[in-house]
Amino acid sequence: MWAYIARRLLLIPLTLLGITLIVFALTRLVPGGPLERALMEIQMGGHSKGVSTSPLSEEQLSGLKTYYGLDQPWPVAYGHWILKIMQGDLGESQRYNDPVWDMVIARLPISLFYGLTAMILTYGICVPLGILKAMKPHGWLDKGSSIMIFLGYALPNYVLGSFLLVVFAGYLDWFPLGGFISDDFETLTFWKKIQDLIHHSILPLCCYLVGSFAFVTLLIRNTLIEQLAADFMRTAIAKGLSFKQAVWRHGLRNALVPLATDFGQNLTLVLSGSFLIETLFDIDGFGLLGYNAILDRDYPIVMGILFLSALLFLLGNLISDLLLAWVDPRVRFQ
Repeated sequence: MWAYIARRLLLIPLTLLGITLIVFALTRLVPGGPLERALMEIQMGGHSKGVSTSPLSEEQLSGLKTYYGLDQPWPVAYGHWILKIMQGDLGESQRYNDPVWDMVIARLPISLFYGLTAMILTYGICVPLGILKAMKPHGWLDKGSSIMIFLGYALPNYVLGSFLLVVFAGYLDWFPLGGFISDDFETLTFWKKIQDLIHHSILPLCCYLVGSFAFVTLLIRNTLIEQLAADFMRTAIAKGLSFKQAVWRHGLRNALVPLATDFGQNLTLVLSGSFLIETLFDIDGFGLLGYNAILDRDYPIVMGILFLSALLFLLGNLISDLLLAWVDPRVRFQ
């Protein structure tokens, strides 16, 4: 097991190298890069003021290329970027002139709050609900909850977010229209701060939960129903175990196998978030940061978020393998 973990950890730098190399090359080869965007903004700014914008001189154009790191071939520039990464430096934003690490750290609490809260609520509610639905299939709980589950599975989160904003924030005025906290958050008492945070997070969390809630519940229910019909369950009951004891000791552990394989991949969602939800609710998180960076051609931010997301994804896959080996005793990594 330890040898397998060591091999997987050694493969992570090579995988990150391949992922970042491909994306870095694409940022240099695709049209409409940061230099073109800067030139367009200069021309639009001149025309909007009624000034005829003359072409830039060769010296000015060379200075812009140096500023955006386009004065060197992309393999050389990629090598310099790798050296910065090895030193813990993600570079500086070409749009805001701020260190990428500072922009990441500033948004990390927001993304972690929504991501971890959504994950805890999803597994804390969906796993027990899926078990109850599987133990009494086609009962009133199974049928009643399935209506809401299938509705949530079919409804896109941004559509639900728009509906919640219009009805509960706009018409009824029960919740704020957006933001992570209120403007006077720092002046509130401790308990008032908690209430304010919960008040702002209820609607976005509903949108974060709607898709994963349905998926995890149905996954546990259907997998556990298959396990309850297996021969080993009938053998366990025939040896004297009650139905509930057989479910908890044998059936549930096998039903958690597909959930364990997906757990590590869900860790990436904790960091990345959803730019649609963050745009709707005006939440300045990771998803919105990455989306705006792509629109602005701010490639240092794009590469920084890609590096962190890929690293978390690879570590999540390793965690999934370890959870699979813990849940399923038949799995052995040699």
